[in-house]
Order: sequence, then C-alpha cells, then structure tokens
Amino acid sequence: MRHEAPQFQPKDPDYADRVRASFGMQQAMRLIGAELAELEPGFAEIHLPHRPEITQQHGYIHGGVVGMIADSAAGYAANTLTPQDTSVLTVEYKLNLLAPADGQRLVARGEVIKPGRTLLITRAEVYAVRDEHWTLCAVMQQTIIAMHGKKDGAA
Repeated sequence: MRHEAPQFQPKDPDYADRVRASFGMQQAMRLIGAELAELEPGFAEIHLPHRPEITQQHGYIHGGVVGMIADSAAGYAANTLTPQDTSVLTVEYKLNLLAPADGQRLVARGEVIKPGRTLLITRAEVYAVRDEHWTLCAVMQQTIIAMHGKKDGAA
C-alpha cells in the first residue's frame, strides 16, 4: 500500500522519541482517539478507530477528521527529517475526498516528497479499513514550514 519512498537520513538521531513526544502533546489527536502507529525517516502512519463521536450524519467518519489525520501524518513525516531544535507547522494542504470514510478504522500514511531546509513537501493517503479491505478514501498534498530554533510546546 505504501509508496516506495526515497531513503532519507534524519538530522536528529533521536527523531523518533522527539516526534512521538510531540504527537503526545496533541490534544486534538487524543480527542479523536488517533494513534501514531509507525514512524520512519520521511514517513508516519496514524491509525484512527471508528467512534460514533467523530462521524457525520451518514455514519461515516467526518471529512474534517480525515483531514486532521492526513495533516498530522504528513506533518510528522516531515518532522522526522528536521533538526532537534526545530518544529513544524502546516503552511497549506489540498485534500481530495475520494470515497466515504466508512471503515472500522482509518489509516493515514504520510510521507515526504521533497525535504528542504525551510519548506518540506509531503503527501498523505487515508484508507478506510473494513474487514481488512482497504479503500483509499482521501489523498492530500501539503507544504510544511520548518521553524528552526523553536521546539514543540514553545509559544
């Protein structure tokens, strides 16, 4: 399912601990029940179980929630490649919803397309998984800004 991503070298040898700690600070991810399931240089995967509290009127997981996990998966993929004293913010993204998010869980896979010192270009795919049948329900392209000298949690 995952694109064959280029092999990136992280600038921070402790990137995994730093990125997981950052994800732990995200109250929004905790609110919807998302989990950072996989992390590699230039790649992050977020899992989200279906819960009635995050659905829309037809019972599908809300498109805004689909956008949240796509944004976070791709943003954390970018964050794996930044230096230790650097945090990231989304500058923009475009999300295409391809099918209803009708699954027992969603899986968002984010990856870096092009790393840069200041701007990183990423993409994400979100799958609705039902009885181990994976349906691509959203694709996203994103621009991330690296904020050098600003660690997560600093206002």
